[in-house]
Amino acid sequence: MTAPLRVLVADDHTMFRSGLRAVLDSQADLDCVAEVGDGRSAVAETFRLRPDIAILDVRMPKLDGLAATESIVAAGGTHVLVLTTYDSEANLYRALRAGASGFLLKSLPPEELVTAIRIASRGDALIDPSMTKRLAARFAGSLTAPAAPPELALLTAREREVLLLVAAGHSNGEIAVHLGVGDETVKTHVSRVLAKLGVRDRIHAVVYAHRHGLTGTHPAAQ
Repeated sequence: MTAPLRVLVADDHTMFRSGLRAVLDSQADLDCVAEVGDGRSAVAETFRLRPDIAILDVRMPKLDGLAATESIVAAGGTHVLVLTTYDSEANLYRALRAGASGFLLKSLPPEELVTAIRIASRGDALIDPSMTKRLAARFAGSLTAPAAPPELALLTAREREVLLLVAAGHSNGEIAVHLGVGDETVKTHVSRVLAKLGVRDRIHAVVYAHRHGLTGTHPAAQ
């Protein structure tokens, strides 16, 4: 059997930590190896325990979650999911620059957070759907359409289609169903899209698509 994913939880609210730990421990494939209440402890315990995933609150004493993310990502080996009560674009961009594998609101249903952990463990990245919509609205509000970047011409028609579906917030499984292909084929397409566009991960592909006005041109996956 595959070993459970090892997860560290960092949040300064004891009740939230305890509730999240209970959710994680109810899953056979997840193991909460530590819970801490400040950013400095999050970094120290991550370095000591080397969990697969660290879930960090943005606002914590001693060291905020975004600064802690930078340290953890720089060391390698652990994917970071950032949780926040506030859907701040400034925090989103800081999380992206720090290398977080996800930026999610605390109001996310527990089952969706569990799914996000599994997605991050596979090397994918995700933004809370509400933030994806706000990014779309922000970039769509530009008075002038941005010029098509030259690297976009490197994408095949299918790769561009995959990019648009990723930008719309669809998972690999949903894209596979929509296109009538297997999950591995979708993963290959996504990897090629990231390489050709020169973006680090799935989150940055979403931002790239919105920034360059590529969204809103493809039907939603069913």
